[in-house]
Amino acid sequence: MTKVPLVESFMTTKVVTLSPDLNIYEAILKMMKLDVSGAPVTEEGVLLGMLSEKDCMGIFASAAYSSLPGGTVAEYMVPHPETIGMKADLFTVAGILMHRSYRRLPVVDEGKLMGVVSRTDVLRASAELWKHPEGRDWSDSKYLTRELKAMLWKK
Repeated sequence: MTKVPLVESFMTTKVVTLSPDLNIYEAILKMMKLDVSGAPVTEEGVLLGMLSEKDCMGIFASAAYSSLPGGTVAEYMVPHPETIGMKADLFTVAGILMHRSYRRLPVVDEGKLMGVVSRTDVLRASAELWKHPEGRDWSDSKYLTRELKAMLWKK
């Protein structure tokens, strides 16, 4: 039987992180160089926030009114982002990511960053499930929220 896909099985554990005191320009360059669209902001392994391309584009857009601002990652990050646990199922993750504008969720265990689970990770899990459609031992009635079911039925 195919088990319900869990975050811990599909999350990315080698995560690019940023320091809150890093210069925002340096952070943008680091994200571009490493080809990541967002990164957790941590200090001693503890998640403080998230910085995304969208946050950085706001810096650029504000330059239309003045010069490009400076500052640190802490000034531009989203503090206390929504997180998910390692034992959560990917149906929950899919529901969250379908209702939010962001592309990834930090995975936290006892306050420490363990990894990141993204939209791509959910798709990778779905591809694995499609390989074994006859063996699943879960049903949508247990794992899909009412909101997600309503969203899926609209399509």
